[in-house]
This record gives sequence, C-alpha cells and structure tokens, in this order.
Amino acid sequence: MSEKFEAEKLSSEEKAELLRRYKETGDKALRNQIVLSYMNIVRYAAVSTRNMYAKYADSEDIINEATIALMSAIDSFSFEKKVKFETYASIRVRGAVIDFIRRQDIVPRNVRRFAKDYDTAYSELFSELNREPTDEEIAAKMGLSLAKFESYSAKAASAQTLSFEELVVNTGFDISDEVSEDGVWAAEASVHHEEKLKYLAKAIAALSDKERLVVTLYYYEKLKFSEIGEVLDVSESRVCQIHSKAVLKMKKSMSEYMDKD
Repeated sequence: MSEKFEAEKLSSEEKAELLRRYKETGDKALRNQIVLSYMNIVRYAAVSTRNMYAKYADSEDIINEATIALMSAIDSFSFEKKVKFETYASIRVRGAVIDFIRRQDIVPRNVRRFAKDYDTAYSELFSELNREPTDEEIAAKMGLSLAKFESYSAKAASAQTLSFEELVVNTGFDISDEVSEDGVWAAEASVHHEEKLKYLAKAIAALSDKERLVVTLYYYEKLKFSEIGEVLDVSESRVCQIHSKAVLKMKKSMSEYMDKD
C-alpha cells in the first residue's frame, strides 16, 4: 500500500493528531503526511475550477498551486480558530487557485472593462425600472449597438465567472461548501450555513428556467459552454450571454448577503 493511499485513509481524529504534532514540533515529515491526507481538497479545487482555467492552464499547474496553498494553510492554521481545518483549508486553497487564474491575465482589459460597465448598467437599470432590464435596454444604456453588445457579452463570460467566484470566496461561501472527513463535499448543519443557503436559494430562484439550467450544467455538472450549447441547441456565444446575465443576478443576491454581514 502506497504512503499516499495510507495517508488518505486516515480518520479525522488521526489527521487532527498529526496536525497537533506538527504544530508542536514543526517536523516537515509530519507536514508532508498531512498534505497527503488532505489531497481531496486539492483535487476538488482543481476539478471545481476546471471551466475557468481549461483554455489557459494545465490541471498540473492548478494542482501544484493548490498543493502549495494547502501547505500554507497547514502552517497558518490555529486550533484557536474554532473552525474545522477542512473548512479553513478548502477556502484558502480555492481562493489561491482563483488568484492564480487571475494572475494569468486571461481576460483582455477591454473585456474586463465591459464586464464592469455591464454590471453597473444592469444594476442601475434594475433600480430604475424595478425589474430585470432587457439586452436592448442595457445596450442602449452603455451606448452600444445590440450586435456589439452581444459580441462583448460572449467574450465577457469568463470575466463574469471569475467575478462571481471571487465573491463566493470573499463571503466564505462555496456552492459545494466543505469537505467531510471521508472526502464527500457536504453541507454543515449550522445556523450560519443555513443562512447562506437561504441567500443562494433566493439567488437561484430569481433566475429564469434557462438561466437555472445553464448554472446547474456549468457549476454542478462541470460542462463547458460549448457542451451546454449542444444540450440547449443554441450557440456557444448564446450560452455565454445567458450565463453572464445569470451571474449578474446571483452576484446581486449574494452581495446582499455580504453587505448584511
């Protein structure tokens, strides 16, 4: 049986004991064992962000970055934090991966600017009209033709995705939440978690049927935009547009949760 396999089969109590011993001794061999025992966190970070980096980085690069972040989390973790190490590390690792993706400068500046202006125009129109604005209204607000607006919307999809992922990390909220001791990502039964779920449910409920389907296929089924297009029988650019609008709605609802805190 390999050392890696043995480490991953450790119980939560055994992992906690390894962590305590490492904190007391600083023994790097113990830290290596801890890293191996929590590689499920690294793998999940790589899989859950695949759609964000698929065209710009290899999974090996993401795994390396996630592993470094896990090591950092081990060193910075304190039992006084009164939070499970799995929860703490998963947030730190996912955040590090997203930061790494951002550093690749994968989205041109003009597209990022459009995404920001789009967000602003959508929010202002939503407040003015007290309803969801149409693409035509948003395009007019931004001083763009509908054709140019649609073209930029498709290009901005990755920027919108990254923006929502950043909001998720900054609020300490993950759609999949945390890793249980057996590697299964499951919800923690707590008041704080239930409140976060309530805001996510509100965000999803505000979406149209097609937007909910795109979000489900993209974030949960991990399909690419091109694959979602095949499912819906629409173009990839149309899927990008649907996704961008869904993200704006979800960001608005999740921002309410963040502002509330």
